[in-house]
Amino acid sequence: MKEVFKSAEEAVKYVATVPPAQGSTMQGVPFDKKDTVRLAFVGVGGRGHGLLGEMLACDGAKVVAVSDPSEANRVRAKERVEKAGQATPAMEADWKKVCERDDVDLVYIASPWEFHTPQAVYAMEHGKHAAVEVPAATTLAECWKLVDTSERTRKHCVMLENCCYGQTELMALNMVRAGVFGTITHGEAAYIHELRGLLLSNAGEGMWRREPHKNRLGNLYPTHGLGPVAWYMNVHRGDRFTKLVSMSSLSAALDEYRDATVPTDDPKRKEKYTCGDMNSSLIQTARGRTILLQHDVVTPRPYSRLNLIQGSKGTLCDYPARVYIDGGHSGKHEWRPLDELKSQYEHSFWQKYGELAKKIGGHGGVDYIMNYRLVQTMREGLPPDMDCYDAAAWSAPGPLSDISVANGNLTLPYPDFTRGHWQESEAGKEWNHRLCDKISIVRIPAGTPMPK
Repeated sequence: MKEVFKSAEEAVKYVATVPPAQGSTMQGVPFDKKDTVRLAFVGVGGRGHGLLGEMLACDGAKVVAVSDPSEANRVRAKERVEKAGQATPAMEADWKKVCERDDVDLVYIASPWEFHTPQAVYAMEHGKHAAVEVPAATTLAECWKLVDTSERTRKHCVMLENCCYGQTELMALNMVRAGVFGTITHGEAAYIHELRGLLLSNAGEGMWRREPHKNRLGNLYPTHGLGPVAWYMNVHRGDRFTKLVSMSSLSAALDEYRDATVPTDDPKRKEKYTCGDMNSSLIQTARGRTILLQHDVVTPRPYSRLNLIQGSKGTLCDYPARVYIDGGHSGKHEWRPLDELKSQYEHSFWQKYGELAKKIGGHGGVDYIMNYRLVQTMREGLPPDMDCYDAAAWSAPGPLSDISVANGNLTLPYPDFTRGHWQESEAGKEWNHRLCDKISIVRIPAGTPMPK
């Protein structure tokens, strides 16, 4: 449910309000070290079943329980766990029961969007860490609920943003940290993915994913593009988002596709879609950087997450992945294929596990790398790569864009979900750089002043 306000002033006041903290920061807090990570899966339909297979391929991961309202999904999941050589998991239709179990360390949530926050909160309140699919929250109230519950319970909420672990994204992260692109100034991020057939389907995600198109106005799915750019910019570890303004195009493509493909007596013919086909938001950071964030899942065009990062010495741009570095490439003012720099900057995760990850599948291997890393951080007692503050801030463009568009493209303050702790997590902290390997780290000195 979107947040609605009587006036722009009321909206700004609401967005700017920071509720009192219920506990100390969770930034940099490590997991308790465990040889075996015991998991309960909540939601084992299409997406959840795929992630279950990825997790079963990870050393040290043990699936002890599965929950789904569909008995067929539960049985299919049980059989997959058994086929992987693990003991038969407990099966529950009620997701609360697996959160309440004593033999679970992490509740892995792959349910429809509306359940993400309630299920993650319930898991943390019952002593479990939560790993939740994207977006982690759909309202600002839910964003704060995730942060407050994590801080109060001392349990982590990890958003499962697989795109952060892409081969190109991790290579770009190494290059940014090595200073290849100089002073970072701007990024571009998107989820441009034509899903008209899926949205109008009578099964799977078609049963629920079309609903926001009926009553929302902004960016419905911000995290796939924004997460990697936030990592490049060290957001929450020396920088943060401070402002957002958003606008949407008219709504056309989904209606026209529906009218051309759905029978005239289908109830969907009476639906009205209000969400604009393209939503574009601009975000500014405390250090003066800018981000273009876009969402479009109904226009016929090739898939793209944009994935652009630029600085004073060069630029990386994806789809296709290419770079331009000042003075490089024989002095020619043209793009250079990113693969030409792979030997210098490819991340060790992809060097070591890339072939296995691609063989297992899961979005070209990123799902396995993401799950491998999550299990690794828990087994080795490391802080998670993504914490409750990332889950909240990367999900927040959803409700913020709704509010901005509904109030005449209003510029909004961006909530500081860390409550100021992003300034204490300077780039020099070792825990912040575990994913940046074999290269020299460019550190922002403590006390560096913010741009005006």
